Amino acid sequence: MLSHDLPDSELVLRVRKGDGSAYRPLVERYQTRIHAMVYGMVRDGEEARDITQNAFIKAYQSLASFRIESSFYTWLYRIAMNLAIDHCRKNRRRKTTAFDEAVANRDEDGTILDLHQSESPQRALQRKQLHERIFAALDELSEDQREVILLREVEGMSYKEIAEAMDIPEGTVMSRLFYARKRLQGLLQHSSGEM
Repeated sequence: MLSHDLPDSELVLRVRKGDGSAYRPLVERYQTRIHAMVYGMVRDGEEARDITQNAFIKAYQSLASFRIESSFYTWLYRIAMNLAIDHCRKNRRRKTTAFDEAVANRDEDGTILDLHQSESPQRALQRKQLHERIFAALDELSEDQREVILLREVEGMSYKEIAEAMDIPEGTVMSRLFYARKRLQGLLQHSSGEM
């Protein structure tokens, strides 16, 4: 079996036994997802790449503390999100930046989606304006609310997975998600009234 086909737990065990090359499939498996989530928090492509790289380095250095029966992705996600939150706290004066179409219009293997290549200029402008409104509204949410929205709506995690990733009870996930959606909806309605 090729190392790319092995489950996460087997790859982690191999790294722990001294096979550093077994970490590469884990990086390749999760770097796009982790980068997308970090980008959703920091809104800066360069910063998101740095934080993503630091998350993988920190995870590699901490593999001895990883519980094999746990989800590697959830554990890695938590490391990356903590780094992103720390970055946001250090840079409170963040500005809303334009939505990076190149990030959103690529599928998991980096290929630009056909739907977006054939898009009319007017449709592209509408899409860009909508993304800018959504990101501006996301910036108004608390870090906890933004994180739970990204995990549920972008990453598609279940309540249980979110609870594990954020290390909070499922009831808290539901509550945060309810209030985050309500606040986001209000912000988007308000911004559409201004246009």
